[in-house]
Amino acid sequence: MSRIGKKPIPIPKGVTVKIEGNTVLVQGPKGKLDTALPAGIKVEQKDGNIVAIRENDSQAAVHGLARALVNNAVEGVTRGWTRELEIVGIGYRAEMKGKGMIVFNLGYSHPIEYPLPTGVDASVDPQADERLRSPGSTGSRWGRSRLKCGRCVRPIRIRTRACGTRASA
Repeated sequence: MSRIGKKPIPIPKGVTVKIEGNTVLVQGPKGKLDTALPAGIKVEQKDGNIVAIRENDSQAAVHGLARALVNNAVEGVTRGWTRELEIVGIGYRAEMKGKGMIVFNLGYSHPIEYPLPTGVDASVDPQADERLRSPGSTGSRWGRSRLKCGRCVRPIRIRTRACGTRASA
């Protein structure tokens, strides 16, 4: 039995949840997210809570996963998530060029310009220009772009720090 899967998800005030087949649409003050559920898992709303129910025991492995995905969507539209990227190396730094471009100085003969994907906001810490901060309702979008961004650097020179920490309200 999945202990995480059995735990109900409270729906905060100002959050609306729509269940359409295997998709859960969550809308709140920080945006709108949709989450696809694994096959064999159903989600129901009961008494201001969301409950994940599995059809039979063969879906036990994904029961807790489905509940965690929906919970992360609810947390994302209410509190939000923040991802930080720390660049490690002597002389390595990053700076914002406009609103949608990050310029990395990583020890190469030229700076590397990286355009941010749509829906991803980032800022550079003014005291330490080797830290990037990206707030948002979902951390996975920045995580995917971080992988592309990390390919610019030699291995073990960039690391993600404080992944998925909640933004202070």
